[in-house]
Amino acid sequence: MTSPLISIVDDDVGMRTSLDGLVRSLGYRVSCFTCAEDFIASDALDESCCIIADVQMRDISGIELCWLVQERYRSQAGVPVILISAFRDERMQAGAKAAGAVVLLRKPFDGDELVRYIEAAASRFV
Repeated sequence: MTSPLISIVDDDVGMRTSLDGLVRSLGYRVSCFTCAEDFIASDALDESCCIIADVQMRDISGIELCWLVQERYRSQAGVPVILISAFRDERMQAGAKAAGAVVLLRKPFDGDELVRYIEAAASRFV
């Protein structure tokens, strides 16, 4: 049996590399993308059990990506989206919640907290 896929969408190579290592260490498969457009154009959305996305990216933001994911799966339980950002204010928090994000974590975030969200999301697909 193949392990669940976690998709990481972040334009920061250091953050992508760090998240990739963390998620792989938990036993999950990982697909990394530098922007939301590349992720949307891939087959990863249909395979992913969880998406981790930065909020501030060029063109399509993480919050917009969350809306697109929720729209695609409107009639079913959607793919959980965990948003991360170096800048988190009340407006951004409200936008993330309205878009259906599981959580908006502020960078630097506690790795154990992220792991709990990932495992809760992946448990829905196992």
